[in-house]
Amino acid sequence: MPSSDDDKPAPPDLPSYTVEDAEPLPRPSRRPPPPQDPAERHAGTSLVHHSVVLDDDRIDPDAAKVVRRLERSGHQAYLVGGCVRDLLLGGKPKDFDIATSARPEDVRALFRNCRIIGRRFRLAHVLFGSKVIEVATFRRNPSMDLPEPSVDDDASEVLDDLLIRSDNVFGDAHEDALRRDFTINALFYDLDRRQVLDWCGGMQDIQRRTIHTIGEPIVRFREDPIRILRAIKFAARLDLGIAPDVYDAMVGTREDLAKAARPRLFEEVLRLLRGGAAHRSMWLLWEIGAMSVLLPELSAFLDDDEATRGGSARFFGKMDAIDAMTRARGRPLEDLTLWTTLLKEPLDEWCAGERDRFRAVGEFLEPIIERIAVPRRIADGVRRISAILPRMAAGRTGRFGNTDLMGPALDVLEADLLSLGRPTDVVQKLRGTEAPTSARATSARASGPHRNVRGRSLAR
Repeated sequence: MPSSDDDKPAPPDLPSYTVEDAEPLPRPSRRPPPPQDPAERHAGTSLVHHSVVLDDDRIDPDAAKVVRRLERSGHQAYLVGGCVRDLLLGGKPKDFDIATSARPEDVRALFRNCRIIGRRFRLAHVLFGSKVIEVATFRRNPSMDLPEPSVDDDASEVLDDLLIRSDNVFGDAHEDALRRDFTINALFYDLDRRQVLDWCGGMQDIQRRTIHTIGEPIVRFREDPIRILRAIKFAARLDLGIAPDVYDAMVGTREDLAKAARPRLFEEVLRLLRGGAAHRSMWLLWEIGAMSVLLPELSAFLDDDEATRGGSARFFGKMDAIDAMTRARGRPLEDLTLWTTLLKEPLDEWCAGERDRFRAVGEFLEPIIERIAVPRRIADGVRRISAILPRMAAGRTGRFGNTDLMGPALDVLEADLLSLGRPTDVVQKLRGTEAPTSARATSARASGPHRNVRGRSLAR
């Protein structure tokens, strides 16, 4: 829910750091301000340096190695984005990304263990075993080069044409910061000088634990509607407030989610479920009306709580169960488990009274597959698990117990029982009879097309 910056002081458990005395920074415009100090290393910006003491043990040593080699070769290089944000908030970063003045080819020349990926957005990946350190060249938002709209331009037409279609224009460090979505993600960390470089007032928002966009919120969400889902993810996972103008813009631009690339929508919904904050993520998605754009079947179910006899309580109970299981295991549940649990309540209502539950589930899923590009392997898995769950709840699995769907199905059943406050004895019993992964895979290959859940659709 929206929060007021003035009413949300910094919590006492933030990591220790000191900020240089400076006047509060104004919110940056879409274009960087004129130069302020010709001697400044990053002249031409409203840059403020914040002296910061961070625990070196929480900084990935391989990422630090990449940064320092780039700097020794004459390039600017910084830790950037989510890792800096998470370190300042006292969390443990999942990934360490680097922004640099070096072009992708320059990075590859410096590191033998490097590969360049992407066509539209070229990145260098430096490999350390199975670990990937992502190195991106400074970029600028192409819209920075566009002329300001004149008074004769239709404002609605200008806003409707902001969708970013190309984002591979190289730039400087300050341009890279200004093109990012939220101020808390636009902080650069200088390892050697132990300073956070802040062009956008992000340090203030870290202290206030508040999400602000860089520039006008409605413009940033029109440029890339996926940012609406990212704002929800950060608010839910990091327990951050959303600034009122940002919240209003999320509501006002929610219909633009239909313009986003469908595979990105699928992945971002999964990210809302994976991080141990599925309950708050789904609540925010529903509250701002974005769920009605992405998953109107689920949104309508939650809206009609009287007809579903407390369906919203059951649904959010399942989200609580997902969060509890994620925390207990220290890792996200499988994608198939998450999607089946997410859709189970409206699915059960849709299939009530149907003799052919498998067919009914398929009819329910078809528009969702089309709307957000749910892969067929996931849709087929949801279909089969939903059909077998009533039998599993009674302790019977039959040949299904030898398939590679057994593990995800048991997790779905466990989340269902936990949400209802019922014992999970049947799950533990069935886990004891679950075939090893290799045996399940062999069985799946030997059982014909209806066991090939990772191949083609089962309902051709």
